[in-house]
Amino acid sequence: MTKIYIYCLFDKDGVLEGVYSSLKAVHRDAIKICNHGLSSVRVLYGDDKRARPSLSTLRNLFKGEIDTTVTYLSDANRVVILKTKLKE
Repeated sequence: MTKIYIYCLFDKDGVLEGVYSSLKAVHRDAIKICNHGLSSVRVLYGDDKRARPSLSTLRNLFKGEIDTTVTYLSDANRVVILKTKLKE
């Protein structure tokens, strides 16, 4: 039995933008959607903690976690990435 993780990308209105099996692809699209406006993109996680968005940061935040979310935000847009497991 293999573990297959999926990443769901939601926009600021809660509309599903895409479902991914690649962490690299969901990170790329989250940056692309959120990178509008005057401020830089930030990653929001936990109890209002912020970090710079990078693939390694996202991988470390999701490591060992299931059904958890990470938010990418700027002054103009916001996206949420949900990591979950494909259930058989």
